[in-house]
Amino acid sequence: MWYFYVLQSKRNINWFYKGSTNDLERRLNQHNNGDVQSTKHYLPLKLVYYEAYIAETGARMRESSVKKSGSVSIPLIKRIKKSLE
Repeated sequence: MWYFYVLQSKRNINWFYKGSTNDLERRLNQHNNGDVQSTKHYLPLKLVYYEAYIAETGARMRESSVKKSGSVSIPLIKRIKKSLE
């Protein structure tokens, strides 16, 4: 199983990271251990959203579309923020 996921910084609640992996627990630990350059300045992080995919290509395509397009990313982040209230 592959996953598209969104992390939120606990220090800066308006900062979100989007990624994909085949092991959510391992990847979250890597992020929170400071092993990921792009997230280590926003620690600690929490998993706030994920989608499961059977194939890696599905998860990678979703990650790419969310990162490249504000018309995809903005509504998703708004929905996540609303669910966290």
